Amino acid sequence: MKTGLVLEGGGMRGLFTAGVLDVMMERNIKVDGIVGVSAGACFGCNYISKQPGRILRYNINMKDEPRYMGVRNLLRTGNLMDGEFAYHTLPDVLDPFDKETFNKSNVEYHIVCTDVLTGEPVYKHLTAPVNYEFMEWLRASSSLPLVSKPVKVGGRLMLDGGMADSIPLKYFQEQGFDYNIVVLTQPLGFTKKRTKLMPLFRTFMRKYPAIIKIMNRRHIMYNAQLEYLAQEEKAGRITVIAPNDTLPIGRTEQNIEKMKIVYQMGRDAAEKTFNLQKD
Repeated sequence: MKTGLVLEGGGMRGLFTAGVLDVMMERNIKVDGIVGVSAGACFGCNYISKQPGRILRYNINMKDEPRYMGVRNLLRTGNLMDGEFAYHTLPDVLDPFDKETFNKSNVEYHIVCTDVLTGEPVYKHLTAPVNYEFMEWLRASSSLPLVSKPVKVGGRLMLDGGMADSIPLKYFQEQGFDYNIVVLTQPLGFTKKRTKLMPLFRTFMRKYPAIIKIMNRRHIMYNAQLEYLAQEEKAGRITVIAPNDTLPIGRTEQNIEKMKIVYQMGRDAAEKTFNLQKD
């Protein structure tokens, strides 16, 4: 039986996922593969590189670095995050990503992006070696619409994978992962509503009508995925780890105390889940 780990996105809500991943590393809980979306894609690779603490550390250390995330950068470049800085300088120089450990691992790593011309999900199995293109795939998966320009990689223009497949459990099951741990960044019982930003999407994404179309229906897709999770959990094919309440942080918020709280909520949820499984 192959065990998978499915990681939802959510911007800075992904620090909840970081807490879960750190507990899994500390407890030596192993999986055979990971699929991540958006922040889940960026953060999940740290499980394979065996770097507990790194996600929270660099997000706190980069809080006041405008090239990492900031309105000034958005106005100057059209990107909330400076892609070269955040996906290359930071992991190569400032807080090195352990490429050697990742490259030696047998854990499969998959991510999800969204093709802006078709609106379809693009699934990419990222393999060693970790190089410039590898990091550009992560950037594409994590590039939020409205505050990011599409990223060209793999011959396609792409943005945040969460628009097309927010919780890619079915995809991973199709890849042969029979049992999956699913980490959400919204609490159980959450129901997504149609985004209030549709007027902005219609204005600023008019070059990409497929994106406008999927964003207008994204809440329907997401809520159907939650129903499928409930069905699979009842059947004993998945374990869901989710916050016990709405996470007290915005998608792009960089308040240190809130980051620490969200991270600790992830740790607490993971400890509770794995303690119950042990019992």
